[in-house]
Amino acid sequence: MKKLYDDMNSQLDRKAEPHRIRWWHILLLIALVAGTVYIIINSSQGEGPSPSKRDTGTFLKCEGAVFGTFYHITYQYPTDLHDSIKDVLHEVDNSLSPFNKSSVITAINNGTSDSTNLMFREVFTLAKTISTETYGAFDITVAPLVNAWGFGFKNKEIVTPSLIATLLTHIGIDKVSLQDNRIIKTDSALILDCSAIAKGYGVDAVGRMLESKQISNYMVEIGGEVRVRGQNPQEKPWSIGIITPTPDPTGQNNEVEEILHITDIAMATSGNYRNFYIEGNKRYAHTIDPRTGYPVQHSILSSTVLARDCAVADAYATAFMVLGLDSAKTVLAAHPELQAYFIYSDADGNNATWHTDNLLK
Repeated sequence: MKKLYDDMNSQLDRKAEPHRIRWWHILLLIALVAGTVYIIINSSQGEGPSPSKRDTGTFLKCEGAVFGTFYHITYQYPTDLHDSIKDVLHEVDNSLSPFNKSSVITAINNGTSDSTNLMFREVFTLAKTISTETYGAFDITVAPLVNAWGFGFKNKEIVTPSLIATLLTHIGIDKVSLQDNRIIKTDSALILDCSAIAKGYGVDAVGRMLESKQISNYMVEIGGEVRVRGQNPQEKPWSIGIITPTPDPTGQNNEVEEILHITDIAMATSGNYRNFYIEGNKRYAHTIDPRTGYPVQHSILSSTVLARDCAVADAYATAFMVLGLDSAKTVLAAHPELQAYFIYSDADGNNATWHTDNLLK
């Protein structure tokens, strides 16, 4: 079976090793744009006193690079916590990054270990649950299909039905399980890639660390995925922008579709902001359905989800890109704890929006 998997990937002239997965390319593009917009919006709110004096300390800021993208964190505390923040992010990277050759997930993918740690188990269990809740639209085993099609579907001329059919035999989160804190795979060729949930989980991990120090006012942003609690330095809710999807591969157009003023919640956006394909009069995002192996033809261009935890928002935002508008509405009706804002391409090829009623609150 492993030989069959290697033969398939040789057709595409690339190996299917975890640290070469290109799923991150799409997410990185989203992350850079979303992060840029956050900075623009945050600065437009006015800096206020610097630093802002409060009984619980000053507002401090830190930033850096992680998970192939960047983070920006603001929190109210008497002393600098950047080293502690970096320790948390390092722990997440050592658990979930397929680019980290020493990570837990890399060892599992390589077949050198079946051991897990708490972070891996939390993410894996959540991914399993959300896969079930979204009819399999969210699947952390989809990476071989994404690799086969290539970024922007650049390999579509060499993707054959037989190749997709063969790859699909190695896709499916139902083929992997946790038993006694160990990963059991029924298919040794199966690869796990938590890219569509790991950034959100990293945001939550940092947020939980801040809360453990009794910090009630903070904003954690990693690659556009955000978790906020309390108030910003101006003693107002945090202002986060949603980018307007435009066919601009340069990424220079950062028009904001909507600004949300939020607190005590997390927010994640999925969508290929700069990379569409056009069929007929409509634009479609480059999204692979893990259930069929083929690109989806749904009209959602940008999927934003708000939830108590960012990992949850991150995973559902990805799943809704696969499900499309109608099925996403069905899932949301069963989950009133979620809020959503979709930008989609209407029948005339123009941008339109839809949001859950609870977002108005």
